[in-house]
Amino acid sequence: MSSLDPVLAELAAAHGVATSFHDWVGGERQVSTHAVVSVLAALGVDARTPEAAAGALSDAHLAGWRRMLPPYLVVRAGTASRVSVHVPHGAAVTVELELEGGERVALEQLMVWVEPRDVDGSLVGEATFEIPDGVEPGYHYLHAVSGERSATTQLIVVPDQLVMAPGRQWGFMLQLYAVRSHASWGMGDLHDLAELVTWSGRDLGADFVLVNPLHAAAAAPPMEPSPYYPSSRRFVNPIYLRVEDVPEVGLLPAADVAAIADRLRSGNSVDVDLDRDAVWTAKRSVLERAFAARSASHDDRRSAFAAFMKAEGEPLRDFATWCAVADRFAVTTADWPTQFHDPRSAEVAAFRAAESDVVEFHAWLQFLCSEQLAAVQKAAQQAGMKIGVINDLAVGVSSIGADAWALRGVLAHGVALGAPADMYNQQGQCWKLPPWRPDALAAASFQPFRDLVRASLRYGGGLRIDHIIGLFRQWWVPDGASAADGTYVRLDHEALIGIVLLEAQRAGALVVGEDLGNVEWWVRDYLRARGFYGTSILWFEHDDHGRPRPPEQWRELCLASVTTHDLPPTAGYLTGEHVELRAELGLLERPVDE
Repeated sequence: MSSLDPVLAELAAAHGVATSFHDWVGGERQVSTHAVVSVLAALGVDARTPEAAAGALSDAHLAGWRRMLPPYLVVRAGTASRVSVHVPHGAAVTVELELEGGERVALEQLMVWVEPRDVDGSLVGEATFEIPDGVEPGYHYLHAVSGERSATTQLIVVPDQLVMAPGRQWGFMLQLYAVRSHASWGMGDLHDLAELVTWSGRDLGADFVLVNPLHAAAAAPPMEPSPYYPSSRRFVNPIYLRVEDVPEVGLLPAADVAAIADRLRSGNSVDVDLDRDAVWTAKRSVLERAFAARSASHDDRRSAFAAFMKAEGEPLRDFATWCAVADRFAVTTADWPTQFHDPRSAEVAAFRAAESDVVEFHAWLQFLCSEQLAAVQKAAQQAGMKIGVINDLAVGVSSIGADAWALRGVLAHGVALGAPADMYNQQGQCWKLPPWRPDALAAASFQPFRDLVRASLRYGGGLRIDHIIGLFRQWWVPDGASAADGTYVRLDHEALIGIVLLEAQRAGALVVGEDLGNVEWWVRDYLRARGFYGTSILWFEHDDHGRPRPPEQWRELCLASVTTHDLPPTAGYLTGEHVELRAELGLLERPVDE
């Protein structure tokens, strides 16, 4: 039983905030009042006093009745469903379905009696309409009209499941930055990746190559070394560009480019540490000159770039603007100029106009990345790979990056993503990543999430979603609290998983969910039924006596490997060095021998 005030506990449940949970050793843990109140505050709910909590609970009970239509509706294809419409009691109402292609269909009202309800002093009734089962997967709309009142909501019809490819496939997992060739500029790049997929597919018969997240980092040094702490997940880090493959670089003196390349190629040895800042500084210097020399380039290149800009729209404009502000003021979101706090402000618009060349340069870099990424997947297909590149989607973004600035309205503030204690991190983890705010994301019809998934699937045959349990529930840690003093917040997994399925089906891609760690018992079965591949790791495949399972007894329909980026390097794992290191750092909660 929770020790929380009953009203606070009910309020938390209404907003998907857990008041207790089962820990990694099977015990039930109670969440502190401070954690619940702090997390509710991050969701825009005031529960600081009993009176505030009672008022917020009343609002939660009436929220659906105050809306004419729900904020969104997600339906599985082939399933008939219903939508409830709230209007003044006794008022007539009609509902039309607007299909993705523009066709409109009137919906039939069902004879369903629902007791009217007093809402803010007025009697409100509920009408029920049927959504037919033949609506194709896609992003549709529902329009309700009652007298002078009207409302519109998003209807998202998603596949019931992805069709999995028959048979068994194999491939390589790699960190692209570490895959250096003789032609690299000090770290692996997209040309190296194209050569690798060609060799592994054509000569070895591999079906895929799984790469680390290629998400964008900071626009200028110092560059974040972890690909799992990106500035933006929607765009790509241009440090992975092969400079010589950019057509406009051919407009520059070849000797100048070769001199810079030769200097950096001394860092291609496996004995030399990566120097991301030096690599990006050199690459950017050449790319800036190539960008300035574009006036001599062909019109078809300019037309292709213009089409790319139009297709990417506002998200690309926001990202490029953030990069330009960071360039001009040498700042991150942490010390962002006050006048540029709001991406939609007049001050930001004026800056964008005044610095249009810098903004366009950063957008152009993304255009180049799109070309080279498409070339990699084409090389994989030509090499006979069944899947090609599997991209990796990180669990979140930096709190001082481009996405945190542009998407601040749909991200929660005052909390950070993390994880409760587990075998490897016995004090829990706080990743300092801002989570999606479920209510705001829903109010936006999940558009930011849809953009992210679509971008992640664009240049490959598959997508690995890191910490996929984050589409079901997330561990939120209030600012200033320890990682252990957090709680789970539930998300609408039917909507989020459904959107991934819809986008993957349209892209003809498969999806792998990294479903390790603190995962509720039913989640793996749910994902498998929807057509997601799971994740199996050698170290975790053991029987009840701790003995390794033979491969034929591992979980089926999984991406199977020895280890992942979250676990100790294999050599350290086998020697127990990782346990000694954690003990030295004071990270263990249980005896070293155990």
